[in-house]
Amino acid sequence: MFLHLGANVVVPKKDIVAILEINKKISPITKEFLEIARDEGFIRNVSEINKEKTYLVATDKVYISPISCATLKKRSDSIIDL
Repeated sequence: MFLHLGANVVVPKKDIVAILEINKKISPITKEFLEIARDEGFIRNVSEINKEKTYLVATDKVYISPISCATLKKRSDSIIDL
């Protein structure tokens, strides 16, 4: 099944590695990972400027979503795998 991230973007649930809040303190290693992902072009921002709430790390990209971690978690839990 798929998880909707906003802006008509969906990600296969099986490809999700992590969901991280943007405004929370993150570890130095996570910060370094996100910087490298940005530098190498793996980040896709699906949010409007100043509306970013969540990093969603998938197997092939890192998405920046305007939807909160809690909402994405609820959506993920409500999806039934067939």
